[in-house]
Amino acid sequence: MTIMKTRNGNQRWVLHFVLVLLIFALCPLADQGTAFQRYQSASVMRAGAVNFLAALNAAQSGKAKFDFASEERMNWHFIPRERKGLPFKEMDPAQQRLAHAFLSAGLSQRGYMKAATVMSLEAVLRELEQGKGTNNRDTELYFFSVFGEPSDSKTWGWRVEGHHLSLNFTLAEGQLVASTPAFYGSNPAEVREGPRKGLRTLAGEEDRARDLLQALDEKQRAVAIYEKQAPKDILSTNTRRADIGPPVGLPAAKMNKKQSDLLVALIEEYTGNMPADVASARLEQIRRAGLDKVHFAWAGVLERGQPHYYRVQGPTFLIEYDNTQNNANHIHAVWRNYDGDFGLDLLGMHLKASHGKGGSHD
Repeated sequence: MTIMKTRNGNQRWVLHFVLVLLIFALCPLADQGTAFQRYQSASVMRAGAVNFLAALNAAQSGKAKFDFASEERMNWHFIPRERKGLPFKEMDPAQQRLAHAFLSAGLSQRGYMKAATVMSLEAVLRELEQGKGTNNRDTELYFFSVFGEPSDSKTWGWRVEGHHLSLNFTLAEGQLVASTPAFYGSNPAEVREGPRKGLRTLAGEEDRARDLLQALDEKQRAVAIYEKQAPKDILSTNTRRADIGPPVGLPAAKMNKKQSDLLVALIEEYTGNMPADVASARLEQIRRAGLDKVHFAWAGVLERGQPHYYRVQGPTFLIEYDNTQNNANHIHAVWRNYDGDFGLDLLGMHLKASHGKGGSHD
């Protein structure tokens, strides 16, 4: 079987992806923390939103724009269902380029490449399923939504979402308040046929966890493996708040230096999807809450290619990863923030602090 057929829309999409990658290559700011600090993520996001929205006609704006208080802002998912918002499919090529630039504003170079590759896998699935899949596995059915008015003085948010991708951002007064839930999925986890054979979109998410698991001694591994059977999916699903109970598994406090470094490397695989300033803030929050309180837990089979699940859980955050579907070749991975998903708690604290300083809000 050959996985090469593309429609005109998919060919345009690939060209747009390449163009944005060239921009990253010429201006490699996203993974260079010092340089990127000059371009704070919130300002880059606002500019991306303004440029994108300015290119839309009235009908397109009506689909892309929502009130910040809209319930739709927290109506997130990662399955191949129809969504509100404006999809790539209803944009002309110039608008699609601006949409990709907007998406890249919320991610590091690594995170953007993962997101773009996740989208591209719809074409692979379409060939594998021979037209029997949901929504015909369309690479252009990824939807952009902006909540409120992009501004350095107001509260607003945005989302890019489709099958196996949900990226959610909340901003207030020129500051990024929240960048979760952040979901990436990959089906197939490893492409096993066709010209893209060997592609593993979320390889680091699996490999870094296995590195840590292999570094544990027998007693530690017995504590880390809390279930012999992996759950069928991530336990936090698409809830507004992540609540899967208290941590299980092995705490970092019972790891040696090498092992705790591997735990941090696993966490950084996820934080590295975000711009440098966002990634630094996430890691600093974890350190303040206590790295020793972070737990690593594994469920399922240890051998590659078999159903498995893990989570990394601390006082402030939750990482979940599951690879059980489609003969353990289908990954779901998510970062949740207990205090900050959709900015629900952090936004209130931010606004209270600002009001205390005499700030005003719209």
